[in-house]
Amino acid sequence: MMAGLETTQVITPTPGLARAIRDVSDVDVNLCYQCGKCAAGCPVAYAMDYPPAQLIHAARLGLEDLVLGSKTIWLCAACETCTTRCPQEVDIAGVMDAAKILAVRRGVKPAIGEVRSFHKAALATIRHLGRMWEAGMILSLKLRTAQYFKDMELGQRMLRKGKLKLLPSLTGAPRNLPTGRRLARRGTTFEPTEPLPPGRVEGRQQVAGTVEGAVRDAGQVPIRLARLA
Repeated sequence: MMAGLETTQVITPTPGLARAIRDVSDVDVNLCYQCGKCAAGCPVAYAMDYPPAQLIHAARLGLEDLVLGSKTIWLCAACETCTTRCPQEVDIAGVMDAAKILAVRRGVKPAIGEVRSFHKAALATIRHLGRMWEAGMILSLKLRTAQYFKDMELGQRMLRKGKLKLLPSLTGAPRNLPTGRRLARRGTTFEPTEPLPPGRVEGRQQVAGTVEGAVRDAGQVPIRLARLA
């Protein structure tokens, strides 16, 4: 081989990962034509190992180890800027959620363990109280990550300004607790929001199973809530 020449690896696309993502999120990554608008608008792309457009392309090629082992899926802020900008209406934020779910199901170690620990802490709070309790979630997160003194000064300032409550609010707890436990227990669920006029069911994601029929019949917007714990 001549010096200075680069070798090119030939990758044979396999549909397995794209199909698995579609089964979880009902998003077809093959609709992407790599315009790059998602990567250009992503506010955290600078910290990702693969920009959103590259990760979508890797999913199309079936590069499971690359996609499920990437930092990108755990750094995604779920702001849905990419989804909004996509001319093909590919729900890229939904793909990130689906990739995280698949990574957890297949036992892939998270590239950023602290994010997974945060998800677990948040869902544990909802499971036990039926709503978010920030102070309890932070304590649980510190115990999970062993980062006991990180952001301590910020926490003290928030306490002084009343932004953190040492005790959880129990208002509506009997009503919220069953719902919170159900949402925390399910793998992927959708919660309808306020009703829309008849014939105007919005949202790009189709909800699977019985939830799909319930949301469609109620004429309401499906909102994704993915369990990552």
